[in-house]
Amino acid sequence: MSARAATVFAMSSLSTLRSRVAALPGPERLREALSVPGAEVTATAPAGARALLIATLAPTATATGAPVLAVTATGREAEDLQAALEASLGQGRVGLFPSWETLPHERLSPRSDTVGRRWAVLRRLSHPDHDDPAYGPLSVVVAPVRASHPRVDVVAA
Repeated sequence: MSARAATVFAMSSLSTLRSRVAALPGPERLREALSVPGAEVTATAPAGARALLIATLAPTATATGAPVLAVTATGREAEDLQAALEASLGQGRVGLFPSWETLPHERLSPRSDTVGRRWAVLRRLSHPDHDDPAYGPLSVVVAPVRASHPRVDVVAA
């Protein structure tokens, strides 16, 4: 079997698997909850099922105009989840919101590429360009837990 045939088979089976997961009662209830504007839904899944579950929920979130926010424990998990989701949803539909490399009490500035990557995701969330897939709306934003909490500087009185 050629590499091209194997790739086509894998894409077909991912699509089939995603449609079967979508038909289960759990994802259906999550989709219903996500279809309510402004809804906040919290769900957990085993590591092996996370990408598939999020990919199943992404079209519903995109239709409402709000992407799915997937929070992971570490930056490495976030990168792995982003790669898995892009394999399922396609390039450009998943944004990675990286965490700061510095702690709030350190007198160091974050790296400029980290600042740029964070701003790029925020720009796509607030002003997506529907004509350009590289800057279009996001279906999923993946963030490590440290990125989902703002950096707070404490000033001693």
